[in-house]
Amino acid sequence: MALRLIQYRVKPEKLDENQHLIQSVFRELEDAAPPDARYLVLALADGTFCHLVDDGSGVIPKLKAFAAFLDNGAERRLTSPQQSEASIVGTYRMLAVR
Repeated sequence: MALRLIQYRVKPEKLDENQHLIQSVFRELEDAAPPDARYLVLALADGTFCHLVDDGSGVIPKLKAFAAFLDNGAERRLTSPQQSEASIVGTYRMLAVR
């Protein structure tokens, strides 16, 4: 499993727009239901967004909603995206459906 963690900070006035664009990506993923793509996004209180991506087939960058998310991304961000490989050390019921 090749997980990537991408994080960046968004301008305060662009938080809602950024979140809306990400939610559009999730809606398109739900509709397409690619079997080997996994994607998680966390929004931190300081305006940082953390994307955890496992997409060996490269389907996410091909989504129309993802292209819209990338469009004008530099204008929404305070910091450049930082990308690194990640691995899960452990998890306990963290993402269980309630």
